[in-house]
Amino acid sequence: MRRIWTLRNNRTELMMLGVLLFGCILMSVISQTFFTKGNLLNICSQQSTTALMAIGMTMVIITGGIDLSVGTLLGFSGMLAAIELQNSGNIFKAILIAYGLALVIGLINGYLIGYMKLPAFIVTLGTQKVCQSMNYVVTDGSSASKFPEAFGFIGKGKLIGDIPFYLVMIIILYIIFSLVMTKVKYGRFLYATGSNEEASRLSGIKTKKVIMITYVISAFMAATAGLVMISRLMACDPTYGNGAEMDVIAAVVIGGTFMSGGKGTLWGTAIGVFIVGVLRNSLNLLGVNTFWQGTAIGVVIILAVLAEQLSHKKKG
Repeated sequence: MRRIWTLRNNRTELMMLGVLLFGCILMSVISQTFFTKGNLLNICSQQSTTALMAIGMTMVIITGGIDLSVGTLLGFSGMLAAIELQNSGNIFKAILIAYGLALVIGLINGYLIGYMKLPAFIVTLGTQKVCQSMNYVVTDGSSASKFPEAFGFIGKGKLIGDIPFYLVMIIILYIIFSLVMTKVKYGRFLYATGSNEEASRLSGIKTKKVIMITYVISAFMAATAGLVMISRLMACDPTYGNGAEMDVIAAVVIGGTFMSGGKGTLWGTAIGVFIVGVLRNSLNLLGVNTFWQGTAIGVVIILAVLAEQLSHKKKG
């Protein structure tokens, strides 16, 4: 059974990879700018925060949940770190504050969803609004800047040639969490919980703990994305991250993770992240209005979920 599931996932990933390659080839024909080094690095830069949040979102959706708070948590954790950087210039303390907030939000989400059995949609929508409003309360709507130059290395630093530090960091995180999901006991429990939580609980798996850990990981990935964003821009605004969760969810479901839970891989998610990035970049190059870009992402999410439902019916 596991072998059949693996083959099905590989087939989905290969199909999405084919879609990505087709889109890239098509855009290289339409626009001479698309396949330039500068534009490809721009796609990576623009999708860096989505890629980071998608790690946690993939794991959350595999459990059968959803995390709508990642976008505003990115913004709020980034803003608190930015204020500390602006006031004291202490990079370590700023990072600690960002992850401290992530831990609190992750534990709240995980406890209410895992232990209290409240709907993930409602809980994370609530924490989304809390983070969004508190961001404005703390800043009074003002932005923050004037960070230490050393902090800029996270989002703008280069390692070898033009390879950005954040890109290497993201690749390493994808490798680590892919190994966690496939080789570590927690990863097996993650899939089992998403496939059938009650049966998993009866078999001895601490499903409540698995769910809580997963939401904490999601929150930590959102905070990491916030740090990368403010490092790249060397500034932070209360609006940063608002609505970012839609691109993250789109990337995850396009990559083959089932919204119903129990199925998905980070490598599929990585392909989904690039598909969303290429789609947005292509629409920009073609001069499509930003508002229509949001419509395109929404349509893609609907089509991906529809494909999942058709797959379920075919299997049934």
